[in-house]
Amino acid sequence: MVVAIKNPIHAALFLVLSFFSTAAIWLLLNAEFLAIALVLVYVGAVMVLFLFVIMMLDINVATLRQGFARYFPLGIIIAFFMVVAMGLIVSSDYFLSDIYSQGSISTIQSNTKLLGLAIYQDYLYHFEIAGAILLVAIIAAISLCLNKSKITKSTQPDVQVLAKKDDRLRVVKMKSEEKED
Repeated sequence: MVVAIKNPIHAALFLVLSFFSTAAIWLLLNAEFLAIALVLVYVGAVMVLFLFVIMMLDINVATLRQGFARYFPLGIIIAFFMVVAMGLIVSSDYFLSDIYSQGSISTIQSNTKLLGLAIYQDYLYHFEIAGAILLVAIIAAISLCLNKSKITKSTQPDVQVLAKKDDRLRVVKMKSEEKED
């Protein structure tokens, strides 16, 4: 429905629904941290931003949908192959394994705790280097946006009130030109 629906706001809301569905699948796979991160980051921040941008833009849906019918048969063929591929994957023996019920590490400790231990013990220096690179990137983006050549013009109401017509307006008298036939 995200791709097929005509209203862009409804399409964004269907994308929110698909994010919640993906988070539910991750919960079923015992990946609690990924599920909550998806809901908080994508649904909570990115999709709210998308919705605000879509609502602020004046999108003419009729011009966007002009070529839709021309590509519809190709879309049906691609959708058919995707359904066949998903059916082959789901019907395979990959999802029949009993890895989650055999008392693996995920039952001893939570995934969030294991992820925290991996980040802050095994990959601490990598994590700190990534944080420093992100800090440099943020500082570079801010410095690029704050260009020194921009001149800010501020108004001074006391000077504007004291201005006279003769100070601002100059009438120039010129001879008009005549067209030659």
